[in-house]
Amino acid sequence: MAQKKHQERPSGGDERGQTLVEFSALLPVLCLLLFGIIQFGVTFHDYITVTDASRVGARKAAVSRLGGDMGASAEAAALEAANGLNGPVTASCDSDDWDTPGSDVSCTVTYPYSIDVLGLVVADGMLTSVTTERLE
Repeated sequence: MAQKKHQERPSGGDERGQTLVEFSALLPVLCLLLFGIIQFGVTFHDYITVTDASRVGARKAAVSRLGGDMGASAEAAALEAANGLNGPVTASCDSDDWDTPGSDVSCTVTYPYSIDVLGLVVADGMLTSVTTERLE
């Protein structure tokens, strides 16, 4: 009886392009995910900066009530603390009674943000932080 010869396929010869096709199909999704994470990190950094600027402004207002500037120096301090942000930052510090120790003073800092991934805006709005302290 004659034996049949089995022809062996070269290993990996026909499947060599499969990895490249799978990688090229997955690469755009991975890039979108990576750029989204980077944009979220930048926005989170901006939020921390806005929160710190609000805290700085409120602290300045709390300790400088006798200056008579009704919060102008506190707003300037908040804007100076937010100098690392690109774009329009607004700061306002308000109190019902600037002359009485123990009165509340609130400092509000706002900054516009936009999360865009490869030119597509995913989210935008205003980052806002309000800090309230008592006048000393």
